[in-house]
Amino acid sequence: MRADFQSWIAAQQVRFEDVLRELLPRAEAAPQRLHEAMRYAVLDGGKRVRPLLAFAAGELVGADAARLNIAAAAVELIHAYSLVHDDMPCMDNDVLRRGKPTCHVQYDEATALLVGDSLQMLAFQLLAEHRLSDDALRQLEMIKLLAVAAGSRGMAGGQAIDLASVGKSLTLPELEFMHIHKTGALIRAAILLGAHCGPDTQRGSVSSAQLDKLDHFGKLIGLAFQVVDDVLDCEADTVTLGKTAGKDADNDKPTYVSLLGIHGARDMALRLHREALETLAEFGDSAQRLRELADFIVLRKF
Repeated sequence: MRADFQSWIAAQQVRFEDVLRELLPRAEAAPQRLHEAMRYAVLDGGKRVRPLLAFAAGELVGADAARLNIAAAAVELIHAYSLVHDDMPCMDNDVLRRGKPTCHVQYDEATALLVGDSLQMLAFQLLAEHRLSDDALRQLEMIKLLAVAAGSRGMAGGQAIDLASVGKSLTLPELEFMHIHKTGALIRAAILLGAHCGPDTQRGSVSSAQLDKLDHFGKLIGLAFQVVDDVLDCEADTVTLGKTAGKDADNDKPTYVSLLGIHGARDMALRLHREALETLAEFGDSAQRLRELADFIVLRKF
């Protein structure tokens, strides 16, 4: 019998923490300070939304759990590296992340820079050294997929647009373009990597057309994730968020709230949520975890 969602998510988070502990370098291995800081930046924090999406997409296609662990870890390591770099003085200059001092505060700026570099490289090392598919070409495609999602045409590019937009007024299409890249690219990659861990997509349980549907679901839920973040940044406190509340407004960054207002941003998130669920209609019960995660992302203290 399928576990209820809250039990499933709690079990996956605990289990995945053990996966990360095993995959990260040991703190006592040289260079010790760098490895200690890498573990500090990744472990004991965060909701693990991207790995959960990978697990849910993998469940939809009947993927092997061991393969999903590696794909999910690679995505989470990229996400963790991006947070370490985003928090540094040259970018957002934040002092709190996941309820504890940011990496550059706990250690120092040079170590934080190296932590981000090392986590990024470890992500691709994992994708290259573990068998995630019986088709070598598909595994190469998975590596490319994550590289594009993390690079200038994905997350890093979105961050560059974000930094260039401080103090400016963006239109809704411009704001969406930024967040499709900055936030959405890695969410989409998590879902697609999970799906690619399943049987051969040409002959197996998921078709190219269905992969396109999953990608569109990821695009919609990635945008919704950012809209909700913008609302919570205005309404929630620092303790609840685990990071400095009101930081975007203080830094004069364009947000969905500054453009649409609180009620308009809420309405947009709910519309995106509805459209995302409609995208999954053809998958039936096999996409139930993805639907539940869409609810979890959009309705979190909303």
